[in-house]
Amino acid sequence: MIPRKPGRPIGVGIQLPEVEREVRWPELRAIARLAEEAGFDSIWFGDHLLYRFASGETRGPWEAWTTLAGLAEATSRVTLGPLVAATAFHSPFMLAKQAATVDEISGGRLVLGLGAGWNATEFAALGQPFDKRIARFEEAFTIVRTLLAHGSIDFTGEFYEARDAELLPRPTRPGGPPLLIGSSGTRMLAATIPYVDAWNAWYADTGNSPAGVARLRAIVDAAAAGAGRNPAAIERTVAVQVQVPGGAGRIMGDTSERMDVPPLTGTAEEMAEELRAYAAAGIGHVQLVVDPITEASVAALVPVLELLDRG
Repeated sequence: MIPRKPGRPIGVGIQLPEVEREVRWPELRAIARLAEEAGFDSIWFGDHLLYRFASGETRGPWEAWTTLAGLAEATSRVTLGPLVAATAFHSPFMLAKQAATVDEISGGRLVLGLGAGWNATEFAALGQPFDKRIARFEEAFTIVRTLLAHGSIDFTGEFYEARDAELLPRPTRPGGPPLLIGSSGTRMLAATIPYVDAWNAWYADTGNSPAGVARLRAIVDAAAAGAGRNPAAIERTVAVQVQVPGGAGRIMGDTSERMDVPPLTGTAEEMAEELRAYAAAGIGHVQLVVDPITEASVAALVPVLELLDRG
């Protein structure tokens, strides 16, 4: 289970700003510190490189792992993680090293979210092939998880090699940080469910509603059963889009129609009740994608946490 405040019915995290506007490190650090002080359970940061919109405008975020290392030093309690790290953007050996290093800096607070990547613009800019993404992910995932869990691997695949690779120093925690998979695809789940500790769905996949959880939960349950695992052993997490006063529509990298879902709005009581509904639907942790994402917005959500903690 991703750590959360004792007695809280559902863990609540914040996704930090990405490309809504140009956000410099002092503001990122300030938002993260305020979230920790305010009682949020986790802080998440996207692993992206470049977005190009239909208008021709381009935007880019800061590099995820450098940012996570800074956040690990700037905070002391909250769980940290990429939501999610694209294996295509990093060599598998280096990704394992980055995860182990951030876990060390944070004192064992990292959750390693992993996915295959989806944005063709980023792949082209990086010079990475966009074809066979799941097959490439499967090989990269094998290398990363084996290095973190066991410390060494000798692997030759179609796309990646790791010859006599050793991960030294070893991660802070025996077996490495918990793994989270950011996909509901059948093949991705088959490759990862035997090994991961948690699963995540983006808010578009649930329709940004607790009512949209059951269909996805059934897919994960079936994958777990197929792998011989108890479905209850896999933490379920979902992103939830939230709009507070001042929000005008958070700019995200995926601007397709499937992202056009109503945000969670309302009073603190209404928001807390909606998050309780996610818990009742089997979700253990939510990552709030807040519009606008500012220090003031984080502070405005504190009453929601207080209501959750009252039961």
